[in-house]
Amino acid sequence: MKSLFFTLSLLAGNFIFAQETPKDSTATKSKNNELQEVTIYGNNKKFLKVDSDKTTVGIKENPMLSTGNAYDAVKKMPGVIASPTGGLTLNGKGVTIFIDGSPSTLSGTDLENYLSTLPASAIEKAELIYNPGASFDANASGSVINLVTSSKRLKGVNASFNINYNFNKYQKPSPQILLNGKEKNLSWQTMLGYNYIESEQKSKNGQAFTTFNPIEYLDQSRLAINTERNLYFRAGTNYRLSAKSNLLFNYNTNFSNDREDFSAKTLGSNIKYENKGLTKTKGNNNELSLQFKTKLDTIGRTLDIIAYTNIIDRNPISNSNGFDAITTTPSFFNNSNDFKLLNYYTKFDFAIPFEKLKFSINTGGKFNTLEVDNFGTYNLNKINPDFIDFDYKETNLAFYAEARKKIKKFNFTAGLRYENFHVNRTGIVENIPTKIDFKNNNLFPNVSALYEITNSVNVSASYSRKISQPSYRTLDPNGSNFDQFNSSEGNLLLNPSIFDNYEFKVSAMDFVQIGTNYTVAKNSNQFILNANPGELESIQTFQQFDRFKTLSAFANFPVPLDYFLKGKDEFQKRMQNIDKMNYVYLSINYIKSLTDGYTFSFEQKPVWNYAAQAQIILPWDVKSSWTYFILPEGGTWEIYKIMKPIQQFDVSLNKDFMNKKLKVGLHAFDVFNQNEINALVSSTNLQTNFYQKQDSRVFRISLTYNFGNLKLEKDNTDIQVEKVKSGGGLVK
Repeated sequence: MKSLFFTLSLLAGNFIFAQETPKDSTATKSKNNELQEVTIYGNNKKFLKVDSDKTTVGIKENPMLSTGNAYDAVKKMPGVIASPTGGLTLNGKGVTIFIDGSPSTLSGTDLENYLSTLPASAIEKAELIYNPGASFDANASGSVINLVTSSKRLKGVNASFNINYNFNKYQKPSPQILLNGKEKNLSWQTMLGYNYIESEQKSKNGQAFTTFNPIEYLDQSRLAINTERNLYFRAGTNYRLSAKSNLLFNYNTNFSNDREDFSAKTLGSNIKYENKGLTKTKGNNNELSLQFKTKLDTIGRTLDIIAYTNIIDRNPISNSNGFDAITTTPSFFNNSNDFKLLNYYTKFDFAIPFEKLKFSINTGGKFNTLEVDNFGTYNLNKINPDFIDFDYKETNLAFYAEARKKIKKFNFTAGLRYENFHVNRTGIVENIPTKIDFKNNNLFPNVSALYEITNSVNVSASYSRKISQPSYRTLDPNGSNFDQFNSSEGNLLLNPSIFDNYEFKVSAMDFVQIGTNYTVAKNSNQFILNANPGELESIQTFQQFDRFKTLSAFANFPVPLDYFLKGKDEFQKRMQNIDKMNYVYLSINYIKSLTDGYTFSFEQKPVWNYAAQAQIILPWDVKSSWTYFILPEGGTWEIYKIMKPIQQFDVSLNKDFMNKKLKVGLHAFDVFNQNEINALVSSTNLQTNFYQKQDSRVFRISLTYNFGNLKLEKDNTDIQVEKVKSGGGLVK
């Protein structure tokens, strides 16, 4: 046992250390700080670093995570689970995905599709921020995963071309080209890509409307075939004004043209209804940011000032026709929405370090304005249309201060954030025009501590208090009415949710982690299926619950296959190059949810999730990755009971050519086609057996070619901004 523990220690050490030129390297430096790109293996650069308030995981040079795309890498992060109700969670809490310090403007399947076309090798590291501190908006109620793209710039012009050709019975090509360079004081980077994604989604609902006597039952099925076309362009520049000051500019834009063809069927007592329809959506999203970064003095005080604007325009148009074969009643449904969003803000961050005291202070402020207008026109079985005009305006003023202190083996962080919200909402509630105007002022504290028991064992604990303002997407009464038996709408009456987050974690050898967290959400807003008394209509909406509690525990650890299969001597040889190692990394999660103010028709049981990622080196230096996860049946996820296991098995084969300039991959996702959702949802006047199946069995051929010189210059052009989460995507 002692020998095995020592082996795990060595293995973990090699997982987290790789690729940095030692101080006594003979690599020469020229006057402009050019470095020859030399690859050696030593114990200097960490793949994983644990701080008191976050964990940083290296991706680009980490063979366990760099295989595949960004979405694959995110799902392999310790404690990350793909939620059966949509989205991602980190140790049982909701996750906001950040890219270079910015919340993504995409959500739902849009975000997943985008991350699936971004090579994981383009990401330098991922920051797992379990309890976001005072420097983050208090509206970041759950966890944050910040994907930091590469900050290295090469002299001259350099490029990387990538294409992921995904296919099953549908086509899903996604080409992308990345150009970057550096000339004197100007660094720049551009990214141009196009996604063409065809997919299908099958869903079935067995619904019992309990206010009828006897109970009325409906069996519904739906097949949607989607075509998503998205052209995106991202450009960033960094101009060095002086040795201490930089001016950064970013412009991001994307244009979408999506189509959904669907057919649906509803069967019930004296009901045999069929419905077919088409939805077309065109949209565009433009983002601008300007940032000034300066170092104020030689002791490290810095000032960052950011101005940011986001403009979104989206116009979905739907048409459908139905027919009840029993009553011979035809129906039709037409609707269109004119959605516009304008978000702009300014913010500043000021850092004051005191190196001799091992102490630092960060402070800053932000003023943000968000305006949303969504005008919907609806024709449901009548000539004269109905109109819903939803207007939302939010202003937010915030200030924060956060202090960090190291005392011997202790690292402490404490912060306080002040948030002032003023929100106006105008829409329709039960066919009555309604206007809601409210203000709230709150203080949000956070504290965390890390104790270094030894050089390789840490214990950390943290607490944060956050708020979740209902987003315009959950408030907007405009929805997608599929037919007379199904509709979706927001809830204009939702209140903010308050979160208290607690966490305790033990990290051994910087890679083995065992921990637990506990979250209490007051006035929690959850997506649900409801029905009005005496009506055979299922309504997808959001409902507020008095209190939602989540207790989770997790364990993550590596298993060194080479030690058992190849022997101790061969294992020690392979430890010098992790690219040549065989290993399995195991993750176990336990999540228990309790909901107050809600009556379940079933017993609430915990959810278990088991995951394993393996790297096996095959002949001819072919690197294979094997991933499997399973979420067994019987557990309660939020307010849903999992009726059948959710599981997926992926295989990936990768090989480098031409001195690693060309990378070729063959991938198979959901090999056994088992990733589907079967859940029981019990709500007011309605009980639903829910089934959903995406075309998750997909095959991929990936090609990445890098060209340019091999001399790099260290240069940081990251633009750190915090944007309002916005954009399309399905609410699940």
